[in-house]
Amino acid sequence: MTLDGDLVLFIVAFLLATIRFLGLLLAAPAFAATSAPMEFRFWMAALLALAAWPLLGAPLPERALLGWGGIVLAGAGEFLVGITLGLLSALPLYAVQVAGRVIGTQMGLGMVNVLDPLSQVQVSLVGQVKFLLALWYFFHWDGHLLLMRALVESFRLVPLGGAGLSLLAEMGVGAWLQGLFVLSFRIVLPYFGTLLLADLGLGFVARTVPQMNIFVLGLPLKIILGFFLLVVVLPLTVDVVHGQIEPLVESALRGASLWR
Repeated sequence: MTLDGDLVLFIVAFLLATIRFLGLLLAAPAFAATSAPMEFRFWMAALLALAAWPLLGAPLPERALLGWGGIVLAGAGEFLVGITLGLLSALPLYAVQVAGRVIGTQMGLGMVNVLDPLSQVQVSLVGQVKFLLALWYFFHWDGHLLLMRALVESFRLVPLGGAGLSLLAEMGVGAWLQGLFVLSFRIVLPYFGTLLLADLGLGFVARTVPQMNIFVLGLPLKIILGFFLLVVVLPLTVDVVHGQIEPLVESALRGASLWR
């Protein structure tokens, strides 16, 4: 191959690697802040691809240079691999956010929403608090570095330009949703049980002391009890999430490898 052909091959390979990193930066909640301009994300993806280039393995296959159509299809495949890895590995963060929304509803704060500065949408107050705590612990446990290592490993499982089409069922989406529900339930269970006992106690008081206005008493009581539980149960939630990060990143890597 001529020198010009080698140069074109390198440029296309580097562009495809950048697109895969860009997909991860757009999909993973740890990096998906909408306040960051798209230009910043693209150049950050290019910088990460350049830093990881010696570890990426084999160069781009020749079939990806058959024309603009082949390059566009290869780029779409690389983007899907990055998005898949980012979404599937974010299960603990989504589970914590879902659990926080359920807890807030049980506490009586279901209608209290705040603006999420990362996604620019209205989210539950308790869900946002738990999500930000989980995100802080995610960085504290070097989850972002683990995610980058998984993305570099994905280049060995799915070489540049080698991504194809796969069915969502094969990628374990059903198992992912099941894991999301189970992990959320494990986080919610202590709050749900305690607040259910509080509701039973308030119902007993309402039947024995009908002169007492339970609606006025019950709302602040459940809010105070809920915030007390947030402080007490937080270490248990941290332990549950910590034990799920690395296995779920590995599971996300297996799911992303099915694009080959």
